[in-house]
Amino acid sequence: MKFSILIANYNNGKFFKTCYESIITQTYKNWEAIILDDASTDDSLESIHQIIGNDSRFKVFQNVENSGVGITKSKLIELAAGEICGFVDPDDAITPNALEASMKIFNKDKNTVLTYSSFVKCDEHLKPIERFKSGMQVVNGDAYFFNCPVHIVHFVCFRKEIYEQTEKINTSMRIAEDQDLYLKMYEKGKVKYIDEPNYLYRNHLGGISQNDNRPQSREYFSKVIFNAMKRRGLSSINGKKIPDEYSNAKEIYNLLEYQNAISYRVMKKLRIFVQQLLS
Repeated sequence: MKFSILIANYNNGKFFKTCYESIITQTYKNWEAIILDDASTDDSLESIHQIIGNDSRFKVFQNVENSGVGITKSKLIELAAGEICGFVDPDDAITPNALEASMKIFNKDKNTVLTYSSFVKCDEHLKPIERFKSGMQVVNGDAYFFNCPVHIVHFVCFRKEIYEQTEKINTSMRIAEDQDLYLKMYEKGKVKYIDEPNYLYRNHLGGISQNDNRPQSREYFSKVIFNAMKRRGLSSINGKKIPDEYSNAKEIYNLLEYQNAISYRVMKKLRIFVQQLLS
C-alpha cells in the first residue's frame, strides 16, 4: 500500500528542510508527499522547491487564495493517491520508522481505520523537551468517546477509503478540524495506539498553540463534540440532556465532567485491558 504524507503549509517554508529530511529517511519506502501551500505571503514556495529539487515523490500545489487549514487539509486528502494518509506539518518532523509502524498495523488488521502514536514536544530548534504523556489506547466502539481529554494525537494515519465514507472534514471547524477528522474515523472502525513517540512537534512563536487561538480552539472543539453527539443519535449523557442546539462551550464540556471521575477512569482502564486481551 502507498502512504500519502500530507503537508499543509502557510509561511513555514523556513522550517521545511528538517521535515523533508525526516520524510526521505523513512524505512517504509512506498510513499508520496503532497504539499499544498495556502497562499503564503513569504518565500515558502521558493524555499520548498529548492529543498525538494527534482524529487518526483514530492508534489507541490498552491491555493489561489488563503483558504484556511480546514479547506487546505480537505483538498490534500482529495489529492492523495495513497490508501493510507497522514498529516505532517512543515515545521515538524517524523521519526524514521513512523510510516512503517503504522503500515504494519494496517496490513495486519483491515478493520483498523486509524492509527496514532505519541509525540515529543520540542523547542524552536526541534530539540526534544518532553514526551506527551496523555497518549494511550482508547476504548473502541464507545458512543460516548469524544477524545476529551485528548488521547488521540500525532502521528495520526488513516485509511482514505474509509474517510470517504464519512461526512469528511468540516472545513468550518477551524483549528479543531483534526479532532473532527478523528471522531468521524473513530465511528467507522477500530483505532489503534502505537506506543512510540513518532512525531516531533516544534514549539515556536508562529505555531498555532503559541498564539491567541487557544480560546478559539476550545470553542471549535466543543462544536466538534456537539456535532458528534448529534451524529451518533445521542439524546443524553450520564443522565443529562444534550441540548437541541449548540449554545456555548461550557455547556458541552459540563456534559463530559463525569468522565474525569476516578471511578470512570478505573472502569475505562479495565475496558481497555479487556479489549487488548480479546484482540
